[in-house]
Amino acid sequence: MLEDYRAPVAEEDRTKAGLAVHLVAARTGARPERITSRGRLDPLSARARWLAMYLSHIAFGWTLERVGHVFGMNRTTVSAACRWVEDERDGRAVDELLDQLEACISGLYGAPTWEMPR
Repeated sequence: MLEDYRAPVAEEDRTKAGLAVHLVAARTGARPERITSRGRLDPLSARARWLAMYLSHIAFGWTLERVGHVFGMNRTTVSAACRWVEDERDGRAVDELLDQLEACISGLYGAPTWEMPR
């Protein structure tokens, strides 16, 4: 069925999105498994998902379409979530939270990679 279609997503993208989800969960109290679940969410989980999608868009430089593929949403849903977060950034607390989370991601992905020995 067409409605069950999900675009293929690279494992690296899933890992990065998972980082965004877990960082947002750690700071908001939302549960990561709720943030990534399908269907209608409670308000805390929905807002946490919007924050994680926005963080993925900004911190990783992903297009809205790419964020949508990774989170299993369409581009217009991601766009609406990002607009909500942009509006919320007018408040100091959300702006500072996102600045801190973006810096955390930048610190992790700006550092040299290290190959684990097998």
